[in-house]
Amino acid sequence: MKCLAIADLFIPAEMMEEGLKKLKDCGVEVTVREWKHENLEHLQKDNLAVEQGGSEALDLPESLLENISEFDIIITQFAPVNRKVIEQASNLKIIGVLRGGIENVNEGLAKERGIMVLNTPGRNARSVAEFTVGLILSEIRNIARSHAALKKADWRKEFPNSAFVPELEGRTLGIIGFGNVGQLVGRFLSGFGMRIIFHDPYFKGESSFPNVGLGTLVEESDIVTLHGRLTEDTMNLINREHFLKMKPTAIIVNTARSGLVNEKDLIDALQNNLIAGAAIDVFDQEPLPENHPFLTLDNVTITPHMAGSTVDAFANTPKKLAAEIAMYISTMNEK
Repeated sequence: MKCLAIADLFIPAEMMEEGLKKLKDCGVEVTVREWKHENLEHLQKDNLAVEQGGSEALDLPESLLENISEFDIIITQFAPVNRKVIEQASNLKIIGVLRGGIENVNEGLAKERGIMVLNTPGRNARSVAEFTVGLILSEIRNIARSHAALKKADWRKEFPNSAFVPELEGRTLGIIGFGNVGQLVGRFLSGFGMRIIFHDPYFKGESSFPNVGLGTLVEESDIVTLHGRLTEDTMNLINREHFLKMKPTAIIVNTARSGLVNEKDLIDALQNNLIAGAAIDVFDQEPLPENHPFLTLDNVTITPHMAGSTVDAFANTPKKLAAEIAMYISTMNEK
């Protein structure tokens, strides 16, 4: 079997080669090509276009599709495997996606053609969960704001939440989306002595934390953190209606997808002190334009879409996917 692996700036060719060794050990001939971008910002821009618009939002350069009909397997992280790719890859049997979702794959066409789509759920769950905890602490304890002020020689001690800066013990954390990331965040912050509740209508497992209604969660939580998938059903899941129900001392954290929160409603809630603050890693426009309201607000901590970006997450993902594909190939050969 032949495999085309599409590397990028986050998982470069050398890392991809190293991570897919298990496929080579199974007799798969691996070819690595690079989806080239001038810098990470341009790659993130293309990735955001695909996340928001689906696999058909972008076409790959022809250089990546050369003799693609020869390949049985395509492995990608951010590069879209859309109708054009699938139609040209006439021998394709497996699409491997180096990410938790498969937004960049035309899943309907793949299914229609009997192509197996495999991905790596939870591949950067720990990275995102650890970052989420960092954002929470930064926002409620004014770490980023005081750092920025002190770099300007301003010994700042007064902040929008100075009257009610909390400790985490005894406070309520509300987790929206209780998959790999949400469960890790709950585990980490239960260690701080927090009361944990979550909302996830699709959760089928067992948990010592209660699964509550969305209204109950936003009303009771001191911190609301989002870790769900962006779908038609979850678009603008959190909006003005929910900000009006939240405690005025509460904060909201989003390290998942920008569309889960109505950004305009969030800005309005922050400007009018409906909630105490927010910590945001994902945005409707990336990078943020120079005149964006988030840049002027003093009750928000913002970071440039970096929650999942650790060397461990990127390096380990090809290894995990290679093992899964190898197992699938073994099963195919036994039939």
